[in-house]
Amino acid sequence: MAAAVVRGCGGLWRRARQCGAGGPVPHGQRAVASSATGGAVSAGKSGLAPWVPVVGLEIHAQISSNSKLFSGSQVQFAAPPNSLVSFFDASLPGTLPVLNRRCVEAAVMTGLALNCSINKKSLFDRKHYFYADLPAGYQITQQRVPIAVNGSLSYSLCTGKKMSQMVTKTVRIKQIQLEQDSGKSLHDDTRSQTLVDLNRAGVGLMEVVMEPDMCCGEEAAAAVRELQLILQTLGSSQAVMAEGQLRVDANVSVHHPGEPYGVRTEVKNINSIRFLAKAVDYEIQRQIEELENGGTILNETRAFDSKLGCTVPMRDKEGKQDYRFMPEPNLPPLIVYDAKSLPANMNHQQVVNIDWIHERLPDLPSVKREKLVEQYGILPEHSFTLLNEEGLTEFYENVVKQTQMKPKKVIGWILNDLLSYLKQHSLTVKESPVSSFLLADLLNLLEKKDISSTAAKQVMAVKAGNQKVLNKLIGLVQRETQGRSNPVLVKQLLEKKLSE
Repeated sequence: MAAAVVRGCGGLWRRARQCGAGGPVPHGQRAVASSATGGAVSAGKSGLAPWVPVVGLEIHAQISSNSKLFSGSQVQFAAPPNSLVSFFDASLPGTLPVLNRRCVEAAVMTGLALNCSINKKSLFDRKHYFYADLPAGYQITQQRVPIAVNGSLSYSLCTGKKMSQMVTKTVRIKQIQLEQDSGKSLHDDTRSQTLVDLNRAGVGLMEVVMEPDMCCGEEAAAAVRELQLILQTLGSSQAVMAEGQLRVDANVSVHHPGEPYGVRTEVKNINSIRFLAKAVDYEIQRQIEELENGGTILNETRAFDSKLGCTVPMRDKEGKQDYRFMPEPNLPPLIVYDAKSLPANMNHQQVVNIDWIHERLPDLPSVKREKLVEQYGILPEHSFTLLNEEGLTEFYENVVKQTQMKPKKVIGWILNDLLSYLKQHSLTVKESPVSSFLLADLLNLLEKKDISSTAAKQVMAVKAGNQKVLNKLIGLVQRETQGRSNPVLVKQLLEKKLSE
């Protein structure tokens, strides 16, 4: 009989024999239970043992700064190739790094938001490896003593049959380190050549290393989305994945309960939250199938092919690369202060003060959600949707301020009608053809019973450019006037009225 993979975000996967829809579990084999909240799971002696997936993440976030980490070169997306390259970025002899204070402040701010301990003294190191787009032959990073350690990130998942229950989980943050980005290699297959663009070389990055506390693609995606929202709220990174400002490496392995972790693979440079979830789940399933077929898992680097929906091997790690880490001789230890350790005669504008940054932290997404639920009485899952869509919280609050309808009813129109339309047409909230003012007007008319909900939806549809609905309205006018009205004039009047 065919085999199928049964998935649960509680950390347990198993192979189950298919006995037809709703068929019985084979004799001697107990079913394996799993849920998004985890829990004790067992399997019968003659049954197939469950698998425990383990997922850890390394996330590179580009720091939001006008200049690079160690040079004064401008940072700009999609600039002409090699137009933003200083002598230091090109690694010309005699050039020296000068640390960008803004990047340090962004890393401290991010560390505080992720409940990290900030190291008042951190160190820079050289990590040696050869890439054509790494002119110096090494990367300046923080291997030994990073700027922030031992943090945590809480994130939430929707569970249950209707995905209406919220479960909160926590992933530990091992460290946050400052490092410089490499350049970009552009492969021209038609001419069999590789071109190098050094615009990105030296751009400041924060590497956020998450411990292997996750067990499926859904959890990994939820954790990264929450981190993305935090970075954008802080302003420490714009975190636009489409522009390479947030790149994820996923470390995945599987093992049986009670056994040591299995051999892990690393899926590199995932630039989409949706692809991250797919890549992790595919890799878990691939490893389970490989092991149950008698194969072995290689310690290798893989890439996710979004078109095929699978991971493909890039290079193996069996012969572990020696990065020859050494202290960076051209940079002294990085010292940051708090209120207690700040010397009295020190110029406050020339140092990074941890307490000063902590006092100015904005409300984080978790706090914003709590305020939305408390202020408007909406469901917790609705608060997640409002924050997940850029600009939607502001849109919702603008509508609430301008309408007499209760906030609980407004949220239905925002999520069920407006947001579904925007997603269907791949539009952002800023690109919405229906303004908050127009929607508030419609909801006021609906609340006064001047129009029906069907009519309100039709107006929204016309405003969104639905020609069929507009023609239907013209037909209704024609019917009411017994065909005596001019359809062209009616259309012009309707369009003018709707554009007001």
